[in-house]
Amino acid sequence: MNVIEIWKEYEIGQLLSFEQPTPYIVESTNYNDLYKTPVLTAGKSFVIGYTNEISGIYDKLPVIIYDDFTTSTQYVNFPFKVKSSAMKILTAKESLVLPKFIYYRMQIINFDHGTHKRYWIQHYSKTKVRIPSLQEQNRIVSRIEELFSELDKSLETLQILNQQLAVYRQAVYSSAFDGINDMCLITNHFEITGGLTKNQKRSVLAIKLPYLRVANVYYDSVVLADIAEIGVSEADIRRTSLKRNDLLIVEGNGSKSQIGRIAIWDGSIDNCVHQNHIIKGRPNGSMNPFYAMYYLISRNGRKQIEAIAKSTSGLYTLSTNKIKNLKVPYCSLAMQQEAVNEISTRLSICNDIEQTVNTALTQAAALRQSILKHAFEGRLL
Repeated sequence: MNVIEIWKEYEIGQLLSFEQPTPYIVESTNYNDLYKTPVLTAGKSFVIGYTNEISGIYDKLPVIIYDDFTTSTQYVNFPFKVKSSAMKILTAKESLVLPKFIYYRMQIINFDHGTHKRYWIQHYSKTKVRIPSLQEQNRIVSRIEELFSELDKSLETLQILNQQLAVYRQAVYSSAFDGINDMCLITNHFEITGGLTKNQKRSVLAIKLPYLRVANVYYDSVVLADIAEIGVSEADIRRTSLKRNDLLIVEGNGSKSQIGRIAIWDGSIDNCVHQNHIIKGRPNGSMNPFYAMYYLISRNGRKQIEAIAKSTSGLYTLSTNKIKNLKVPYCSLAMQQEAVNEISTRLSICNDIEQTVNTALTQAAALRQSILKHAFEGRLL
């Protein structure tokens, strides 16, 4: 007989009692990392801040917090308050099921939550699952956590390697410009212009063209999976059309590390324009655009961008006028090409390793799900 056949079937609602979170909702969102009590949401962000409130703290642990709209779950074994009422606090009926066992089982439930409504009472709690004896549950949880621990060690190694690759990548950018002391304004080599402002008036324009947004431009990378269209006039087209080898500089993000992300347009979409939050640098032929991009990604280039982007409020913003004040190192076109070739060669090796690491990270996530699937099919020895 298959081991799974002797497991008993229950509705999840028979295994978990629920409590509304209303008494535990935080009163003030003035969070501070120095405060003691975490404020939770069942989504990916999980801990959204810390509060100094001392009443309404949930401490009947452990529990599972469940997002009533997305069915996301988190296992919690420390006192907390919650962000909102859009969740349930679930407590295992420990005469039937261990909290960790049912939590892990919930991670592999395929549940359609495409409609924006609350799911627990009428839908999710009716989901049927098979449950073994408490002794077998304990064995399975122990084995899952043993395998997860080994997997986490591998993930930690991969993440450290990714961090080392980022340090190496920055060293590659920076070393190419060592010894080049002649600096000049970027406007000597590029025409700096802004893009299209999105507004309601554009929806009635007859001409619709694809356009690049902040979400498309990253460091040395343009992501074209999601390209929107915008209404344009003939004057807009003349001013904001992109040409191959244009520099693309992200104007606004607010974040210090993301402000001034820069890439080069490869011309892969015909008749493409750009929004106003992307500043364009059109080369005049006196500087290799890849040379300029690599410098602006380098340590010294980033220092310049962050310095001109910082505002009195502490936020980071750019504009065409600020970009026009940037300086870039200058040397002959032959020397520029030599630097670009050296960077490209070394980065290609880095990219290959990074791709291998990212593939391994993706496979690790799939392996975690595979471990859980085997566990609840009674096949985890």
